[in-house]
Amino acid sequence: MKIWWRGHASFVIQTEGKKIVTDPFDDKLGYPLKPLKADIVTVSHDHWDHNAVETVQGRPHVIRDIGITDIDGIKVEGIATFHDHQAGRNRGPNIIFRINAEGLSLAHLGDLGHSLDKAQIEKIGNVDILLVPVGGTYTIDASEAQELVTELRPKIVIPMHFSTPHLSFSLAPLEQFTSYYDKVVKKPYLETSAEGIGGQTRIIVLDYLSS
Repeated sequence: MKIWWRGHASFVIQTEGKKIVTDPFDDKLGYPLKPLKADIVTVSHDHWDHNAVETVQGRPHVIRDIGITDIDGIKVEGIATFHDHQAGRNRGPNIIFRINAEGLSLAHLGDLGHSLDKAQIEKIGNVDILLVPVGGTYTIDASEAQELVTELRPKIVIPMHFSTPHLSFSLAPLEQFTSYYDKVVKKPYLETSAEGIGGQTRIIVLDYLSS
């Protein structure tokens, strides 16, 4: 499995001959918008900086609902959450997508805006790779993200949805999250496998300009 970060909450996940794109954005967001073709697109919620499906080329299978979808052996499960601390009253719903492929379990938290309860944590289950927002304001902040990492105990944590020079609006900087950890690894992209992922939680920051 290979994972590239496009910026914000958007990733490219290459697995089992299929290319998955999460939460695509358009050029208003400020990040470089390169031509992109995919087989599967997940949309965590219907806000402009996460739902620009029209920017993805090809004829992708778009998943934007809770429940289980199986596409050629790739299992995608949408888990209902909220975009805020008020059960969605301020910003609406949010979907966590759990993706199972190549013997790995990946959870993309979208714009999660609250701590998870016991039932939601049990629903997510074991996580190998966690894509977690850390920038606050519209999502959980750095301290809430750190608590969630402790609860879910993933093997790899990739932070997203934080301030960068390209982002067109203000969020908290990445360092508010990474300051909780003694070691942070930076990579242009992540390549891993079920056999090689290891067992201890690692924080990996991806370079959005490499995708």
